[in-house]
Formats: sequence, structure tokens, C-alpha cells
Amino acid sequence: MNDFRHLPAVDRVLAEVPELIESHGRQLVTACVRAELAAAREGSKHGLPLPEKADLFAAIRRRATTAGRANLRPVFNLTGTVLHTNLGRALLAEEAIAQMVDAARSPCALEYDLASGGRGDRDDLVSGLLAELIAGGAPEIAATIVNNNAAAVLLTLNALAQGKEAVVSRGELVEIGGAFRIPDVMRRAQVKLVEIGTTNRTHAKDYAEAIGPKTALLMKVHTSNYAVTGFTKTVDAKEIAAIAHAAGLPFIIDLGSGTLCDFAAYGLPPEPTPQQALAAGADLVTFSGDKLLGGPQAGLIVGRRELIAKIKKNPLKRALRVGKMTLAALEATLRLYCDPDRLAERLPTLRLLTRPANEIAALGQRLLPDVQAALGELATVSVEDCSSQIGSGALPVERLPSAALVIRPTAKRSGKALLAIEAAFRRLPRPVIGYVRDAAYHLDLRCLEAGEEASFRAQLVALQPA
Repeated sequence: MNDFRHLPAVDRVLAEVPELIESHGRQLVTACVRAELAAAREGSKHGLPLPEKADLFAAIRRRATTAGRANLRPVFNLTGTVLHTNLGRALLAEEAIAQMVDAARSPCALEYDLASGGRGDRDDLVSGLLAELIAGGAPEIAATIVNNNAAAVLLTLNALAQGKEAVVSRGELVEIGGAFRIPDVMRRAQVKLVEIGTTNRTHAKDYAEAIGPKTALLMKVHTSNYAVTGFTKTVDAKEIAAIAHAAGLPFIIDLGSGTLCDFAAYGLPPEPTPQQALAAGADLVTFSGDKLLGGPQAGLIVGRRELIAKIKKNPLKRALRVGKMTLAALEATLRLYCDPDRLAERLPTLRLLTRPANEIAALGQRLLPDVQAALGELATVSVEDCSSQIGSGALPVERLPSAALVIRPTAKRSGKALLAIEAAFRRLPRPVIGYVRDAAYHLDLRCLEAGEEASFRAQLVALQPA
């Protein structure tokens, strides 16, 4: 039986770890010390030797480091999905990060008009920029910002159609992440959904025939996260706009993701833009800030000034408004679009989407020896062609040529070995998130930029598959 008197007292341990207390605070470190001492006593009761002093202190440091670590941690996104919802979607540009830091560090003119010295409107920080980028600064176009696109749709419907009907094609009743569905959003907005057409085919006459005394608006939803092919029919936005306006009704387009630039100009699959939506006759268009736009999480509503004014008077607007950090990042992101010549190099989303496959493959070849050395005889590593996807419900069937490190376990029971390798990459100081496919672990390198190569390589020494 071990003598517990050989274990140091809590106060004695605390006196020898001042750096831990400085980093994490006395309360947390004290709890870690007590937990390790308790674990040592419990192990001793079951015949285990008491830990050596060095081992005890190492365990305390590990426990304190783990307990004091932030829950929201940076990771390496090697999933092959550029805008990964579970990993935070769009990376912000350095300009946006700098402006967020300034907003966080100092008081700022959020709702203060510096010209008049009176109260201002926080939407004014970005609404002019949006109107300029989308409609060339047309005075009849305005904008308002809420915390995400689902909120934008909810607020728009509630403000313009509460207690009335909204007409939508059955083939556009999309479900977005987390099982949020357009029909559910409409119910919460206290709007009655009028479905028209069928899943695969909707005609112009369906819109016209659905209009009645309780109709408040016609709506088109961009099916950004799935595609229906084959025997299909949709109605062009211009045609729907004509039907709506002939009946004196507003026409709303929900783009979901939304981008302010022509993707085709960058060699990417085309995606509808707010500019195109308004040009087609939409009175309002809603879209996200943190997807293809490449900014912070936000929902943007752009369109006719009188409709935007009505939306802003809705009490829900205050509940759904964004704070100074979001507006700071959004403004900085929008300003990048004012310089299209350098947009692809300054906006991370566009930079990652347009990254050449040969550049990604070359990175894989540079990293291959280090990854192979870290795994030893547990697995073989190769660089292979693969396909990335844009993600976050944008262009769901389109793929981008890329390259991946493909790790194949050598063990006979490769299934368990594969899971162990995947878990080991997640346990690294900056977790690495890849994907398992075809009995191999894939690390798609599209989102590993040159500036991160060294830090990725350096932490491989800590890779320890169980």
C-alpha cells in the first residue's frame, strides 16, 4: 500500500506552478491540482504506484492547459468544403478583421451621426455601400441588415405579409441547415403559404391564378442547396415580376447564399447575384453575408426604399439587428468589392475558390514526407486528385478540382486504425479536420494556404494515433 504522505500538499504544488496561475487563474489551477492528487490516491488504492513528482506536475499542466483552453478553437479545414457551416463558413479578410478589432477596442459611431451630432442609424454604415455595389447608388434602392438570411426572410415576410398570403412554387420550398424550412419560417412570420405548381414543374399561370384578395406578395426562392434535373420547368424572375406588378404586389427573391461578383469572370460556375435579381424586377432581395459574399454572418435585405422603410419599422427589426462587430466586418468586406481588380487576392473566400489545382498538388508533395514520417508504418500517404465543393448550400452539384493527402492504414483491422488516425489529427494542438472515404482518410489541401504550411508541418510531431 502506498503512503499518501508522499504526495505533496495542494499549497506546495501551487507554489511551484506560478506560470500556470498567471495563465489560468488560481481557482482553475487549484481544481486541477486537487483532481490530479485525487486521481493519484484512487490509483494507489487499486495497486498503482504513486506518480513521480515530474509526472504529477506534467499531468497538472496538461489538465490546466486543457481546462483553460477556449471552446471555440481554430482548426485546419481540410474537409474539401470551402464554406463549411460547422467550421464557421467564410474566413474574413484581413481588412475586416482589423476593422472588427478597432470596433471592439474603442467606442465607435454606431448610431451617432458625426456630421450633425445627433442620433444616427446603424444601417447607414453599410446601406449606401450596398446600394452603390448593387444598383449603382440608385436613390430608390436602400438596404437593412439583420443577423442571418433566415432572419431576413422572416422579417421581410412579417413586415409585408403578416396575416396574408405569400405565393411560392412548391419546387422552391427549400430546407436549409439544421432542418429550418421555408414553410416553417413563413408560419413563424404569421404568413400563409400558398404553394403552386408541382415539385418539378411550375408555370406562369400558376402564379397568376394563385393571386387573390389576401395575397400580399409573390416570392421566388433560389434552390441553392440542391438541383432538380430532368423534366422540369421554372418561371423566369422577369415573368414573375411582371405578374406581381400587374396585380400591384411586391416580388421578393430569396437568393440564400448570394454573391456580389460575377463568378464566371473568375472561372467559377455562375451564381445569381442581387444585381441580377433587382434588374429582373425584384422589389426586394435577401441573401447571406457569410457565404459567397465572404463576410460575417448577416442577412442582407436590399430593394425599394419604401419597402425597406416599412421593414425597418417592424418591431422584430430590433430583435434581429446586428452589432458593431458585424457591421465593422461587413463594411470592410463590402469595400473590397469596390476594388474588383484585387478582390480575388484580398477576399479569402474568392481566393480559396479560385486556387489552381496544380498549386494545391504541389503543396501536397511538399507535405507528404512530413505526414508519412509522423505516421510511420501505421499508414501509407499519397497525393491524389480530388474534388472540393463550395459548401453552405451554394452550387451543390458543382465541384472544384483539388488535391488531397490520402492516408491508408496498413493494419489488417484498417477500420479501427482509420478511426484512430482521424482522431489523432483532431487531437493536434490546432485540430485538423478531414474526411473518411473509400477506406482512407483524406486531407483536401484547398483551404491550407501558404502562410499556414509551416504551422501545419510543425505540429505533426504531436501526432499520436492510439
